[in-house]
Formats: sequence, C-alpha cells, structure tokens
Amino acid sequence: MKQDAIRNPAYTVDCEDFVHVVEFNPFESGDSGNLIAYGGNNYVVIGICTFQEEEADVEGIQYKTLRTFHHGVRVDGIAWSPETRLDSLPPVLKFCTSASDLKIRLFTSDLQDKNEYKVLEGHSDFINSLAFDPREGQEIASVSDDHTCRIWNLEGRQTAHFVLHSPGMSVCWHPEENFKLMVAEKNGTIRFYDLVTHQAILSLESEQIPLMSAHWCLKNTFKVGAVAGNDWLIWDITRSSYPQETRPVHMDRACLFRWSTISESLFATTGYPGKMSSQFQIHHLGHPQPVLTGSVAVGSGLSWHRTLPLCAMGGDRKLSFWVTEV
Repeated sequence: MKQDAIRNPAYTVDCEDFVHVVEFNPFESGDSGNLIAYGGNNYVVIGICTFQEEEADVEGIQYKTLRTFHHGVRVDGIAWSPETRLDSLPPVLKFCTSASDLKIRLFTSDLQDKNEYKVLEGHSDFINSLAFDPREGQEIASVSDDHTCRIWNLEGRQTAHFVLHSPGMSVCWHPEENFKLMVAEKNGTIRFYDLVTHQAILSLESEQIPLMSAHWCLKNTFKVGAVAGNDWLIWDITRSSYPQETRPVHMDRACLFRWSTISESLFATTGYPGKMSSQFQIHHLGHPQPVLTGSVAVGSGLSWHRTLPLCAMGGDRKLSFWVTEV
C-alpha cells in the first residue's frame, strides 16, 4: 500500500442541501446494492448505490434515491436497524435519527404506502451518537451532552439509563454479545457496560482530551479507536487501559474516528473545518503516515462501505466517496 498525496474523491453524488451526516447500512439488506442514508437541514434521503469495484458493468458509481423523508429539523445522527430488508414482501426500511430538537425519531417504511415515525423524548441536550442493537434491532442506545446514556425499546420507553461523568460522545454495541455496550465520554474515559447487571465492567483512559469520537473495531473487538485533541488513539483492551498507539493527525483538532468494516488495521479520521482543507484521512496501522488524504473544503459525517475499502463523507450539496487499497 502506497501513501497518496491529497486526493479528490473517486466518486460524488449531488444533493439538494448540505449533508450533515451519512451512513452506509452496515447490515446485509438482501439486495445487491448498498443502502445509504444521509441527512440535511430538514430531510433524510435513503438511496441505493453500486460501485464499479463490485459490479463489472457499472462505470464509476450507480446511485438511485429510494425515498426522501421530511424531517422538519436538522438531522445530526442516523442509525440503521438490522431489521431493514429489501428482499422481503413488502420491503422493510427501518432507521432512527437524532436531531437538533433533542429528539430521536424511529422511521419505518415499506417504500410504498407505509411511511411512519415514532418520537423518543428524554434527552435534555444535544445527542452525539446513537446505535441499534446489531443482533435483534429491538433496542436503541443514545448518548448526549446531558451526561447520560439511554437505552430505548421500539415503543419509545427507556429500559436503561446510565449517568456519565461528562458529555457522552459515542456509543457502540458489541457486534455479537448483545449485552455489552461501549460508551465514550468527552473527558477521555471509555466505559464498557453490562446491560444485564447495568454495571460498568471495564474502562479505558485517553491521555488526550477532549475525546470527540470513539469506535469499536468489528473485525477485532479487543481493539478500540478514538480521536482526542489532535491525535488518534488505539487501545488493545486485553493489554492495558491506556492506548497502545497514538499519533498526531489533525492540526485543527480531530472530530470523527471510524474503523473500516473489513480490516482491523484500516480506519478513517476527520478534523474540524479550519485552515487545513485536507481534513479527511485514511490510516493503516502498518504505515506511519496516512495512506490517503482527502481534499474537502467542508466535510461532515463519515461512514465505511460494508464490504469495500471505501469511505463516504457528506458536505455542501454533495456526497463524496474515497476508495483505498487494503
């Protein structure tokens, strides 16, 4: 794998408004294409895209919008449900959003007549992250600037409530063990909770603050990555509560961290919009420098394709996609 100079996106899709958040569906949805959701100032768009890396007869990217949902307020977060299936009759589209009005909305659609949502209320400050339980899709976890992590069922009732020591920045479910939840706090502490006993079972500590984003590696759940201050940090939870590796990465402070879904060595980070236009980077643990630096003026959101080494990012009226080698 060679290190790249600053690169423009491999593919782009034009959008009607600024894209605040973008999420590939991380689950098998029963269709050959890839579901992608993105949110703007008052809408959520669900699309399906196919790339030339996976289909020989596709040139570049093939994109089609399936449904646009009116949202009313700015979309800040999107999480897919594993219950989403395009090969069922009728199809099932299920996802939830967090918004600037401090509410969570759970959307369900059959892509025909049924398009409904349920409002989940309880947070008293900005919601920074939310996620469906990846096995059954029957619960949603959310964390907020109100110093809480909350677990909700699909009826909108809270089934668990954890008081945090600082704003909750990221929440992730263990991909196989449904009773384990990871919560990252702005003060640099990452805790793992047992949802049966409602107790913290392990904690990690960042040497940098503020911690802005953390992610559990799906290919190796002993690995956790995060960005804090200007650095990225990687933990091996079997070895130490302190990071095994850390490296300065963004001059204007780091913003998001996301592991690739196909490799335990590949991850992406973004920085805050500032003097540096190159705020998007892909890293490989075997290389001292970023293997790809993306050129984006103002970017927002970050998501990896389910089966390809390909990253999506939102921005001003555009979705951008970068491809790297593994």
